[in-house]
Amino acid sequence: QVQLVESGGGLVQAGGSLRLSCAASGNIFGLNNMGWFRQAPGKQRELVAVISRAFSPNYADAVKGRFTISRDNAKNTVSLQMNSLKPEDTAVYYCYANRALEYWGKGTLVTVSS
Repeated sequence: QVQLVESGGGLVQAGGSLRLSCAASGNIFGLNNMGWFRQAPGKQRELVAVISRAFSPNYADAVKGRFTISRDNAKNTVSLQMNSLKPEDTAVYYCYANRALEYWGKGTLVTVSS
């Protein structure tokens, strides 16, 4: 089993920045993609950014140029630097990892005020 624990959410004004971090523990050998999804109230969960074990990133169009994903395979962590935040970025952000199965964190709330 893999446990994912997020940190770094909070309240920020539009135009501000936040950094989310996620630490993986447990049976973490061979994790493939790691990344972030988000779910806003009344909406489906959506991809924000994922990064492969070989550090190849993939971003949702809505966050390209504003968010940067990074990964440390030695520390089994994945981070998301979020800049130029907009009110529409408000959501619960979930850490994600996969191998043969998918793993999810419990989520951290990001609120962007206008």
